[in-house]
Amino acid sequence: MRYVMVQLPKTPTPASPVPRSVPTSADVARLAGVSRATVSYVLNNTSAVRISEPTRRRVHEAAKELGYVPHAAARSLRAGHSRMVLMPAPTVPVGPLYAQFLSELQWELGRLDYTVVQYGAVGLHGTEAARAWAELRPVAVLLPGSDLDAKGVTVLKRSGARAVVVLGPESVEGAHALLMDHAAVGDCAATHLYARGRRRIGVVVPREPGLESFSAPRLDGARGALHGTDATVVELPLAYEEASAARLAARWRDLGLDAVFAYNDEYAMLLMRALQDEGVRIPEDTAVVGADDLMLGRLLRPRLSTVHVELPSGRDLAELVDRAVRDPNAAPETHEVLGASMVHRDSS
Repeated sequence: MRYVMVQLPKTPTPASPVPRSVPTSADVARLAGVSRATVSYVLNNTSAVRISEPTRRRVHEAAKELGYVPHAAARSLRAGHSRMVLMPAPTVPVGPLYAQFLSELQWELGRLDYTVVQYGAVGLHGTEAARAWAELRPVAVLLPGSDLDAKGVTVLKRSGARAVVVLGPESVEGAHALLMDHAAVGDCAATHLYARGRRRIGVVVPREPGLESFSAPRLDGARGALHGTDATVVELPLAYEEASAARLAARWRDLGLDAVFAYNDEYAMLLMRALQDEGVRIPEDTAVVGADDLMLGRLLRPRLSTVHVELPSGRDLAELVDRAVRDPNAAPETHEVLGASMVHRDSS
């Protein structure tokens, strides 16, 4: 057998592209035919200096053509602080209502020229988490349901945070607080069910870790509403899984419950389907109440009764952050938020 050797031609190594220089504000100024100061005023939305609309348009067009964006760190040095508002990413399941609130809040902060950054700090808690957040030098930190304490607030403020705002059941020393009374949600649901003649009332407590700060007050609120009456409250641990709901529904008749407050609409829909699969009639055998007033609850049959939860306004919270940034030495504000009202539909 003959072998033929073939020499493969060498492919020349392509020359490395010459790195393009990063465009500067001076480049924008030359292209737009204005001064660097004018570029700074336009791109930083400075309202103290009046600049004509045609000039603003030329600057924006030049910046777009060159691919120039302002340097956030340099702007922070000039201003003495950043415009970054840090929000730790949720470590617990958040429903559509809370997601909508966060979206509104971020939009309102953007309208006030703040940049919202969500920080994922898996495994970090308390002061340890505060140190990680402080490394980014945010001008404000918003903490929904955080375990932050006064020491953590001090860490953040020493790093330059002008505003620390907590959203939860309790205030924290040194921080602004929006107190969210979840007990009122449970109170509202239990009061409604009792008025409808229900006396053996279950209250769903999610098994998912991290939801205790919401579920425990709702359970306490239901118990408080029925304290001293002839009604009984039964705690019902439930994971957000079809199998878990099916197991609970299978022993429903043994529990002897004639009503359930299912923590929120999502758990209510999960449990309601499992109960119907077991032949439990709703509301004849068992009344069901959720919370959050999601649109999906109105599409169910029977339509889901629910507690309408009024979260704080994103605009009001954004303006609180802005006030605190402008006046970091002002005394911390505390506001009680989160309204609860009953929406009676077919399921109860």
